[in-house]
Formats: sequence, structure tokens, C-alpha cells
Amino acid sequence: MTNKIRLGVILILLRFYPSSEAATLKPETKEAWDAYLQEANAAMQARLQPGAHFLWLDDEPSRAEDIRTKGPYIAPVGPHIPKRVPSGLIHDWLGVGFVPNAKIEDILRVVRDYDRYKQIYQPGVIDSLSHSTDGVKDLFFMRLANRSVVAKTALDTECEASYFRVDDRRWYSVSNTIHIQEVDKFGTPGQRILSEDHGTGLIWRLSSITRLEERDGGVYAELEAIALSRDIPAAFRLLVTPIVRRVSRDSLATSLHQTKVAIDDSMAHRKEVSDH
Repeated sequence: MTNKIRLGVILILLRFYPSSEAATLKPETKEAWDAYLQEANAAMQARLQPGAHFLWLDDEPSRAEDIRTKGPYIAPVGPHIPKRVPSGLIHDWLGVGFVPNAKIEDILRVVRDYDRYKQIYQPGVIDSLSHSTDGVKDLFFMRLANRSVVAKTALDTECEASYFRVDDRRWYSVSNTIHIQEVDKFGTPGQRILSEDHGTGLIWRLSSITRLEERDGGVYAELEAIALSRDIPAAFRLLVTPIVRRVSRDSLATSLHQTKVAIDDSMAHRKEVSDH
């Protein structure tokens, strides 16, 4: 879950946007994104304060049991998502799941193995590579493919993810894209990498905040996955917005499933090795 859950939101806009018209990320859009992230990170820090609930699911008494018995919870963080900002949209979704019989180290072992993203998340992730880690901050690369529009494109993303141990049973991480460049006419002889902040605007920025807590015989994982895209033209907004929300949910659900499968496989393999 953790880092990989956030890939659901990475794929949101790659699957629906009908236009390949060129766009440029505007300064006022960047400013709105930075302000939104500052608020999201401040809310995360508030959850670390004495007396605060570390997990969203503990804000209501029945949520943890519902997650264990009914499966993952996926929803926008508010009623007005995607949120309109100057010349852009902010997509902010929460995914919550439970991995029974797991330890936090089982989760971290999988989600920090960036070289395997291209296997776990295919066909959306077509290449991935771990660059480096200092034990806290990981640097890695992903190429994300878009095969659902007429003009084939891909996104080359350089990412960083920082992991923080709160105590023996709680961790959290913050992940951001450092650079995103669109690969125009991907897979054709005319393929070319565009300048940063230029392209279709399917995804301008990505960020996520993940919380892990080990208890109740497993690990709860919560991810707030946030993306910035170009705005939807007014003529299409009424039609497209519900599609964006539906695809957001479906993409995050798929990512949750892929992540849990990878974790279960890793745990089963380690058990098989230890038994022998």
C-alpha cells in the first residue's frame, strides 16, 4: 500500500482526458498547488501531536472494524473534489486498507522496492528504477504510459519518498514528484520528451501522505494521494467531472488490489524460504 497506493491517483488522468491540446503550467496554478500541499502537510503534522488520532479511521469508532471486515475504503477527501484552482484541478483522494497477518516491515519491504513497480503495476507503469536511498529518503524513476487516447503519450517522473518512524508500530511517509516530463507521441518514430511544465497537462504534479499502523493482527494503511492537472474546459465540465471521480475511485481500488497481491506474495515467499 503506502507509496504504491499513490500510483492509483497517478493513473487517474492518464485514463480519461480526451484532449491532446498543448498546455503550459501557469505560475498561479503552481502557487495554488503549493498552498494546498502546505495545508495537507500541516494536517499530517497535527496527527502526530499528543492526544491526536494518527489514523483517519480512528476519528470514528467503527471505521477500523469496517475496513477489516468490508474491505478498502476509497473516497475523495471532500465534497468538491476535484477542486478548481486557477487554470487547474486538484485531485485529492483517500485510500484505506488492512493487510492481515502482516508487519510494517513486510509493507516497507515491498513498497520501497521501486525496481519492481514495472512488474506490479503494469501496464500503467512501463518502467521503473531505484536511484538511491539514505535510509530515510528514496529517489526513484517511473515511466507511466497512456494508451487510452488517440495521441499516445507517457510521463517520465523523477520522485522522492521520505519515511519516518513514529514508534515501534507507526510509520508515515511523504512522497512527491521532483520532475515530470511528457513523452509526446510515445512509441512512435516521432517520440520526443517535452520541456517540463509543457504538454497536455494530464498531470502537472503528484504528492502523497501515507500512514501505517500495526495492530489488530495486521497493518492498517492510509494514503492521501494528491494530483494537479489542467482544468476541464467549461463546456465539458458537467459531463467529465463525474467521470473523473469514478475513474479516480476505480484506479485507486485497482492499485490497492495490486499492492496487496504484491505484499501477500512477498510474505508467502519469505515463509516458504524460512520453512525450508
